[in-house]
Amino acid sequence: MSAALLIVVAGLALLDSLNPATILGVGLILVLPSRHPVRAALAYVLGAYLTVLALGVGLYLAADAAVEVVDGGLVWVRRMAFGLAALMLLRSAIRRLRPMRRTQVVLPAWFTPWTALPLGAVVTAADLPNAFPYAIAIERLVDAGVAPSAGLAVLAGYALVYCLPCLLLLIAGAAWGDQVRHWLHKLYNRFGSAREVPRSLPAALGLGVLAAAVAGIAVTA
Repeated sequence: MSAALLIVVAGLALLDSLNPATILGVGLILVLPSRHPVRAALAYVLGAYLTVLALGVGLYLAADAAVEVVDGGLVWVRRMAFGLAALMLLRSAIRRLRPMRRTQVVLPAWFTPWTALPLGAVVTAADLPNAFPYAIAIERLVDAGVAPSAGLAVLAGYALVYCLPCLLLLIAGAAWGDQVRHWLHKLYNRFGSAREVPRSLPAALGLGVLAAAVAGIAVTA
């Protein structure tokens, strides 16, 4: 496995780690009233890690098998990765064409440190269709002919990098609780409270053009 491949996969993992849903979950646990917030946040991140790792292992093994069984299987893996990215961008573009009412973000009433792990798994799984860098990273591993054991180790590292912002936020919350909670409260008041989001034609147009460009890559890949 070359250093260049590891750098590419690490870059994709860092891009993928900027996942608002998972990061927001950790922030909510730290800022909203809950029992043992640090312990619950750690369980939440563990649930996210296991979900990302499980999905990656499944996709990697399936893609590796497709390459060996189907002629041109790797091309279809690549097309699926870019096609998924185009669909997610198109969905975002359509949503910006109309105003939206966003409800207040709160923790569910049944939330405890014991239920934090499955909640982290569910929230992360629901947002994984946006994780097209993951599919691209897996395609790169398969294309390079990486041994399965090494590929699985890389995916374990990818999942860890995916959770890195959450872990850093968790560490900061444990070390500097009051300061971090004060900062999180400001963010929560701005983004977590109920509000109206107006439509934005420029944003929709920009996302639509980007979706078309990525779709073009998917077709010609």
